[in-house]
Amino acid sequence: IVESVGEGVTEVKPGDHVIPCYQAECGECKFCKSGKTNLCGKVRSATGVGVMLSDRQSRFSVNGKPIYHFMGTSTFSQYTVVHDVSVAKIDPIAPLDKVCLLGCGVPT
Repeated sequence: IVESVGEGVTEVKPGDHVIPCYQAECGECKFCKSGKTNLCGKVRSATGVGVMLSDRQSRFSVNGKPIYHFMGTSTFSQYTVVHDVSVAKIDPIAPLDKVCLLGCGVPT
């Protein structure tokens, strides 16, 4: 469930139910527009090294040392920070304990 959003985020808002997705979909890059692949290129350079695109920094730390995002979603944690193009908005009545598998478990 979205707790807050950053500057410029318009597709999701606090309270929305979302599924974090390893493969982003910006709908704007050459890959998303190709109709042949889902390997979005917009945030790949950042998610591949575990940081956010806007400032190339991690949003996690322990004892002042950065912990880098895992696969761009960091779903191992209770809270996470992801790029807006890395979530899929879902119906709020969908049972979270079931749909949580759709983000990575089922595709994998």
